[in-house]
Amino acid sequence: MFVADEWGEDDATRRTKAPLISTTVPSAARVADYLYGGQTNFESDRRAARALAAAAPVVADIAPAIRAYQRRVLRFLVTEAGIRQFLDVGTGLPLVGSTHEVAQSLVPECRIAYVDNDPMVLAHARALIKPAPGGAVGYVDADVRDSASILTGARSILDLGAPVGVLLLFTLAFVRDDTAARAVVSSLMTAVPPGSYVAIYHLASDIDPEMEEAACQWNKMMPAEPIELRSGSQIATLAEGLDVVPPGLVPVTGWRPDPADPRFGRPIPVHGIVARKP
Repeated sequence: MFVADEWGEDDATRRTKAPLISTTVPSAARVADYLYGGQTNFESDRRAARALAAAAPVVADIAPAIRAYQRRVLRFLVTEAGIRQFLDVGTGLPLVGSTHEVAQSLVPECRIAYVDNDPMVLAHARALIKPAPGGAVGYVDADVRDSASILTGARSILDLGAPVGVLLLFTLAFVRDDTAARAVVSSLMTAVPPGSYVAIYHLASDIDPEMEEAACQWNKMMPAEPIELRSGSQIATLAEGLDVVPPGLVPVTGWRPDPADPRFGRPIPVHGIVARKP
């Protein structure tokens, strides 16, 4: 099932947003796309990605590490926790191995609501994302900080009376205030029933010291989309009041590792945590 209205905009709104796509200013979604090995990026994005990798060479390893973490988390949520619907906040540009592809490859009836507010992400998602037979995929145009709009849009795609897997994958780095970041998690988890889960990965401030310089470079190049690194103890507070799934808060490569995962010669500066609403 796929409902066009779930993409949330009429033609006039789409035409208004089209000029907002700049090819000369790097965009977080397109820089990430380049680091993931995607093709939906411009020279400004590639220059920014190369500058980040020069500041912290480990940046080149982050994309495959977090993609493997996402696959493992989704496999756990679908096959072990029984989750059949997902709210993916901050989806980014469509790539092989996106949430709907992984979840629906395991159970085709899974339903996914993607959330982003980047106009290029919206355009590509509308053109490229197709659900499996029996499943559903939709898109909510909203900022991570606007939980009310996220939940209003998600209700047209998901049944918020049944357990949901809330995915905040990188997204909370854009919410620089700790209290505001906790409020994002709290408001979304308050809106879903017991038995729901939240999965987070977040750039770390306490694993690789070179990441501080990379974050500074990011914020200089993309001042409209600044990020905040956080320590493990700061990230742990995001899941307060929830039951943390073993092995707890760990670097993403240590969360239920799979022998088939890529191997890295250095620690990956990203923390991961999965927690259940009791």
